[in-house]
Amino acid sequence: MLFGTLLVAWMFPLSKEALPWAQNISFAGIFCLFFLHGLRLPRQEVARAMLGWRLQGTMLAFTFILMPLLGIGISKIAAQFLPAALAVGLLYAAILPSTVQSAVSYTSLARGNIAASVIGSALSNLSGIFLTPLLFALLLGSASGVAIGGNVVVKIITMLLLPFILGQATQKWLGKWAVDQRYLLTFFDRGVILLAVYVAFGAAVTSGALAGIEALSLFYLLLFAGIFLAIAFGAAWLIGGVFGFPYEDRISLLFAGAHKSIAIGAPMAALLFPPTLAGLMIVPTILYHQLQLIASAPLAKRLARTPD
Repeated sequence: MLFGTLLVAWMFPLSKEALPWAQNISFAGIFCLFFLHGLRLPRQEVARAMLGWRLQGTMLAFTFILMPLLGIGISKIAAQFLPAALAVGLLYAAILPSTVQSAVSYTSLARGNIAASVIGSALSNLSGIFLTPLLFALLLGSASGVAIGGNVVVKIITMLLLPFILGQATQKWLGKWAVDQRYLLTFFDRGVILLAVYVAFGAAVTSGALAGIEALSLFYLLLFAGIFLAIAFGAAWLIGGVFGFPYEDRISLLFAGAHKSIAIGAPMAALLFPPTLAGLMIVPTILYHQLQLIASAPLAKRLARTPD
């Protein structure tokens, strides 16, 4: 669906007149998306996450310290082969939180610590609301030419933090409804993500920002995203062994640590970057996200067979 959305945005981009309306609709969807995040994340899980502080702390440090450091190195090397926006986009992917659904699914397939992955990925997404914009300001502000000003801070608070808090506050009354309707709400979640991708990429097409990107650049981007993912997987597994985690916990660290969330990445890019830049910045995240899904399936099956 992500690649299909990119194709539709390329063939039928937004006009300059329609862009502000589409952005407002997308922002409304993002607000509802994070309200549902707050509504569906049980407060008990956040409290439980604090009990396994050693593993959970390692997951957070891997996601928001080691991965950004790896991203800096990868993006600097990639800058010699890629347009600046795509190279910086690799670093943007590195500062995003983990996935929830895929990390838990592959941990289950590999017979890892499912509870640790559920709590770790949920805590990662919660922390990402604060840490991803902070890391953006520290690492990407000058590189992308975008600064975290007062208007961006207000956007982050009103579009991400406020709805999440409202969701947590109304969980007592609406939480059961959200659980009962989780199948339909999954379609809403995906729709909001796809809309954010369409608006961002369509704006980049309309502005002509994609005109200078050649097929060779996309090949290099795919190559660097694959290398980044392989290094992330290897580092997560190695660190789990160095810290002496049980085999099941190492599996949780592998998937919850190395995976990156397009569900957070696409909406947040719409808030952090101008429309013409956001479309380019999320392309590396989309490629990384697809590669992690493809590579994790055989890896999980292998881990399930070889507990050593």
